[in-house]
Amino acid sequence: MSMPTDALAALQAFQSVGSWEQRARMLMQWGERLPALADEDKVDANLVQGCESLVWLVGRLEDGHWQFAASSDARMIRGLVALLLVRVNGLPAAQLQTVDLPDWFNQLGLSRQLSPSRSNGLNAVLQRMRELSRTQN
Repeated sequence: MSMPTDALAALQAFQSVGSWEQRARMLMQWGERLPALADEDKVDANLVQGCESLVWLVGRLEDGHWQFAASSDARMIRGLVALLLVRVNGLPAAQLQTVDLPDWFNQLGLSRQLSPSRSNGLNAVLQRMRELSRTQN
């Protein structure tokens, strides 16, 4: 399955660092680079249900491809969400349905960061993306 260019770049970046600590640090940096959401997007309607920390998600369809933006109050989740965004942004709705979340984080070497609650939270974010893509296509 083809991957967005940004996802391939992320994969190369994470696979090029050797140690677990370096990957964790890189994850934080990705979270810090996540563009801030506008205040008007940080509303209850955009909150993802099923996340322990607050995660807001907005998405829009551009020329048949989805572009999502998200924010979180938790640093670690921000990093993980940033990496989820590079994996899904630019995909058509049909491909969005087939993204394998555990496999993606496994490829990045970040499986250890995915505690059950974080994993559930990210799955909730992905489910929300899929819902959005089904309601407006």
